[in-house]
Amino acid sequence: MTLPSTPSLNGITAISHLGVIRAVGEDAASFLHGQLTNDFALLDMQHARLAAFCTAKGRMLASFVGFKRSQDEILLVCDRSLLAPTLKRLSMFVLRAKCKLSDATGEFSLYGLSGTAAEALMPAARPWDRKDVGPASVIALYPAAGQARALWLAPAGTPEPAGETLPEALWLWGTVQSAVATLSAPVVDAFVPQMLNYESVGGVNFKKGCYPGQEIVARSQFRGTLKRRAYLVHADTALSVGQEVFSPEDLEQATGTVVQAAASPLGGWDAIVSMQIASASRNDLFAHAALNEGHAADATAGAALQVLPLPYELLADI
Repeated sequence: MTLPSTPSLNGITAISHLGVIRAVGEDAASFLHGQLTNDFALLDMQHARLAAFCTAKGRMLASFVGFKRSQDEILLVCDRSLLAPTLKRLSMFVLRAKCKLSDATGEFSLYGLSGTAAEALMPAARPWDRKDVGPASVIALYPAAGQARALWLAPAGTPEPAGETLPEALWLWGTVQSAVATLSAPVVDAFVPQMLNYESVGGVNFKKGCYPGQEIVARSQFRGTLKRRAYLVHADTALSVGQEVFSPEDLEQATGTVVQAAASPLGGWDAIVSMQIASASRNDLFAHAALNEGHAADATAGAALQVLPLPYELLADI
């Protein structure tokens, strides 16, 4: 399977698949610090946090990009498919904390910035850097296809950021190319954070205090029990979130799961797949063509997968 050269990504994209949870109150930071995988107690106005919300067994229920708009207000950007159940579950733990949680999606405009549009507002930025640009908060993301990327969030009605329009389909492809997965409904409760490489892209702080699932997440990291990682793959045919990945060696037991997928402007589809580390070097992987039909995988009917290089180093390899 030969891939063409990588295209450039430049422009701005109105983002429709993400929503916003607002946490307000003098205990907002400490409350989130006790619930999520990253450090919110020391979060400043110059940085954002990638973080996961986990079950007691360490499985991810949601993922966020979180940042402060003020000292007592934190916004969490997540997939809309998980916003309502996540808001409900987080609210169960507020108890006496001085923190109010709400769905603030309708109160903000959210854009993705790629290439020169991102560089113009955040030159030489590193992932999870944050700055104010007028009323907007801009957060640097991991790059994709050699292009800078950022999130732009401002109160609804704020004039959109400058730049030519980039189709949302290309923004979604860039998100996959960054290899930093955003959890969505089809794969909720399926992964510990390291299975999506979150410890390698700034999504887990192992020095902070307890949070739901913290013991399992730490054990996976330090006792050598982690057997899955996230990888980039390419296929000639469409891939879907939740689709299982197999090798011909075992047609009964899946070796991986598609976490995020997007059509590629180069042709075919690219995806982030969480799979067994031992399978990543295979050249015969395929995505099961029939979902949830209860029969064994068939390599002749599935989409052949090519594993691509990750755009960042894994923590264990640094």
